[in-house]
Amino acid sequence: MDWRREHALLALRLNRLLTGGVTGTALIYEGPEAWREQVAGEPPASAGALEEAAERLLESAPDAYLAAQVRAMRAAARYVGGERAPLAEYARECLGLEPRWVPEEVFGRAHDELDRALPGTRGSLAERWRGWQAAYRLDPIELLPELVEPAVAETRARTNARIVPLPPDEVVRCRLVSGVAFHGAGAYEGGHRSTIHINTDIPFNLADLLYLVAHEGHPGHIAESMLKGEKVRFMLSPSFALSEGLGLAAEELLFPENEARDWLNAIALPMAGLPPIDGDLAAVHHAKNVLWGVWGNVAFMAAEGRGEAELAAYLRRWALVTEEEAKGALGILQPSPMSPYIFGYFHGWELVRRWATGPKRTRRLLTEHLLPTDLT
Repeated sequence: MDWRREHALLALRLNRLLTGGVTGTALIYEGPEAWREQVAGEPPASAGALEEAAERLLESAPDAYLAAQVRAMRAAARYVGGERAPLAEYARECLGLEPRWVPEEVFGRAHDELDRALPGTRGSLAERWRGWQAAYRLDPIELLPELVEPAVAETRARTNARIVPLPPDEVVRCRLVSGVAFHGAGAYEGGHRSTIHINTDIPFNLADLLYLVAHEGHPGHIAESMLKGEKVRFMLSPSFALSEGLGLAAEELLFPENEARDWLNAIALPMAGLPPIDGDLAAVHHAKNVLWGVWGNVAFMAAEGRGEAELAAYLRRWALVTEEEAKGALGILQPSPMSPYIFGYFHGWELVRRWATGPKRTRRLLTEHLLPTDLT
């Protein structure tokens, strides 16, 4: 058996079952085009057949990393086939980490951190949070590619100097998109060429420029994809739990304390004609990362069958989102084969933040095939 070919075909067939096609949000595929065309020309595989294929691959997996990817695909095939394990168990099989309910006390401390970090004292915390976001809203958003360019250059230079050497001929573009489910997405396209896609349907807070660019670019998704050179990556997997954790930690790894705020005040905000950031940006972004745990809690609540009104109220209370934002988020938090992915943000970030205490460990995250268990 050509193990890697069968692994790629399993991923392509499962992605087709999950998304309706051989390309989609469940898989990043850069393998031979002939294999993609083969799957596109086949009748869709059954979930049972894909589970059996995963079982066969597990018997001869070359290493623990690839075995973990196959176990994740087997769990997803079982879900599509009608098996409904408890969400924590399903997520553990997919992500290789232990998702848990995050106590509201943790979110309360994040709220206190935001309260201290945001300027001004009038209004509720949610009102001040929305006011702070509005103060740095980029208008028109069409200016964004011009602002992303120096942010990419800065994050890339710091990654190259402090963490890992990067190809000197690398090019990263910015593309504005609409009608998509994400806020930002970094896509490595091969040949040291990449694109950061940013959704124009969502208002862009320029104070988050480095937070997003570091996450999607360097030392986040683009850098990792380029340096590891993996041809087949199933997204509902342990590797992506660590990838999202690294993405959320990326700005802090490059810009300790308030170096991100200082760079934005010196470079980006004057370019956009916006006032300097007033407040503790590092604390704001730390609190923002903590509040990703709210989304995982809502996924647990949705799996228990809680009503949409209760889910939306929980999001408004703890994630500080508006009623409209909460309503828009409910679709991605309802039970589905991809439900575990949301846990990669908070729980992956917790793992990475504790473990990546210096450039050597961050370099390992970018260049080695690590699993969450390697970080515990």
